[in-house]
Formats: sequence, structure tokens, C-alpha cells
Amino acid sequence: MIQTDIIIIGAGPCGLFTVFEAGLLKLRCHLIDALPQPGGQLTEIYPKKPIYDIPGYPSILAGELVDKLMEQIAPFKPGFTLGERAEAIDKDEEGNFTLTTSRGTQIQAPVIVIAGGLGCFEPRKPPIENINHFEDQGVDYIIRDPEKYKGKNLVIAGGGDSALDWTLHLSDIANEVLLIHRRKQFRAAPDSVEKALRLAEEGKIKLVTEAQAIGLTGNGKLSEVVIKQKEKGEYRQKTDYFIPLFGLSPKLGPMANWGLNIDKNAIEVDTRDYSTNIPGIYAVGDINTYPGKLKLILCGFHEAAIMVQSAFKVVHPEKKVSFKYTTVNGVNGF
Repeated sequence: MIQTDIIIIGAGPCGLFTVFEAGLLKLRCHLIDALPQPGGQLTEIYPKKPIYDIPGYPSILAGELVDKLMEQIAPFKPGFTLGERAEAIDKDEEGNFTLTTSRGTQIQAPVIVIAGGLGCFEPRKPPIENINHFEDQGVDYIIRDPEKYKGKNLVIAGGGDSALDWTLHLSDIANEVLLIHRRKQFRAAPDSVEKALRLAEEGKIKLVTEAQAIGLTGNGKLSEVVIKQKEKGEYRQKTDYFIPLFGLSPKLGPMANWGLNIDKNAIEVDTRDYSTNIPGIYAVGDINTYPGKLKLILCGFHEAAIMVQSAFKVVHPEKKVSFKYTTVNGVNGF
């Protein structure tokens, strides 16, 4: 059995940063993730997507951010159990948790931190009858490598941040980008919407609102998207790829049966220390919920920094937390 101070469920950015904050307090961490590599959504879904709200980085690729986080936590030598899902937990009389994974691996610690992002997730698909026929044959729900679309004609559907961000990014790579959205207003950041409208005015992208894709055609491989627009009616748009970006459908998986207080697939926490209703279990990042919650990576980083102060008291109830500034002592000074 693996022994550690903190079990971290989820090796995404918030889980990785938790290792750093815990390491400053000399707490050992072991991470578990169902994916075969660290990074969570950043690695699995959009490693080449630029991220704009990480302090100190005007823009950084998602995969590069994971590399930086891995470099940052290397001095603390965390353990990893990858490609295995957290299945069950048991708590003994001394207050220690034993977590068992889908492959029978067992890890024991007095603290569990759930940093599972959206949990187990799958893309939300538009209600197009034959869309399954064209998956991996012109229909992509996730953009992993933008270079795949170099010189291609694209139809992107969606009105949120992901759809707008990828439209902006791919406008310099693809031959043609057409963005369709069922409403006139977008849900994305105002700056992204403004940039997209400007590109449309300049003719660098095509923007079609009050419209939706209702059908796909092609002989084995996608060749056309059938679009229905309020003003123009129904028409066909030739394309190499149809990319519906309607977000992810989250599922908590086995964690839903652990007795945690859950609201709409998110774990309720106390914002004083991001603890759950089960003593010794915390939740940080997109997996948690509380009044005023913002699902941003930088918010998850903040939650992790606050949370480890409380976790230290669980691991070492007899000791007093001695908070120090890394600007004074540096990482190696701890």
C-alpha cells in the first residue's frame, strides 16, 4: 500500500499546483488520474490551445502550462498513479483514508483532495441524426492539433469561449473558417466576440448567426454541412471538417456515491478552506461549487493555496502552520 500525506484525485493544472503548495509545507502528495498522462483536459483535449488568463503569461499553450507545472513540482517528488480511476474510499478509526483504484491500487493518507476538473466527461453532441457516421471522418469534438486543419475549410458551431477562441486561432491556419451560432448574442468573453466580429468584417472568417447545423453529407467522409438559417433558410456548405464545440457533459463517476454533498454534478465546499462535508476531504478547481464560483484555472490555484493550510492541520494536528514567502526563502529553502 502507498502511504502519503495527501491523495490528489486529478492530475490537471489544479491538482499539479496543489503539489507545489503542499510541498512548501513539506506535505507529500500522490496523484491519481484516469488519463494516462498528467495535465487533465489541458493535455487530453486542447494541448495546443492558447490560454490568456494565467498571471505572468500574456499567452501560453495549454500543453506548455502543464510542462511548466511539472517542472515547478519536480523538487517535491510527487507520486503518480495514472490510467486508473478512483473507485472507493474507506476511513479507519485513526482518520486515515484508504483509496482503491479501478485496478486495485491502494493509497492511504489522512487527507484527500479532489481536483478532478469536470470529473469524467464527454463532449455534448448536436442533435444531428447521422453525426456518429462521420466521427473521425470529418467531425471532431475536440481540437488536439491545430496543424491538422492547415489549409482546410472548417465549419465551427458554438457560441461559448471554446468556439470563439478556436475560431480566432484557426483563422490564421485554415483556408476558411465559418462559425455558426443559433443566437445573435455570444456567451464568450466580450474581447473574443469583438475580435471575431472584426475578423468577419475584414472577411477573414465567415460568421452566421441565428443558424444551426441540421445535417451532414458525404460518401464515407464528410463533404457538406446542411445549415438552416433564420433569414436564408436551408442550404449546404462544403467543408472538410465540422467542429461542434458545445462544451463537455460532466459526470462525477464513483465519487457521486461517496456521500459528498453534490449540486448539479459539482461538489459543495466551504470557502474558508474548500473542505467538503466529509472531514479530511477537500475539493478544488472546476469540480467544486460555492456562491460566486468562477471556473478559471487561476481561481483553482487560489483554492489550492488556501486549502493546503487547512490540510496541514489535519496531517499534523500537533504542529503550527509556519507560512513563509517563496520570494524570501525560495522553494529549496523549505
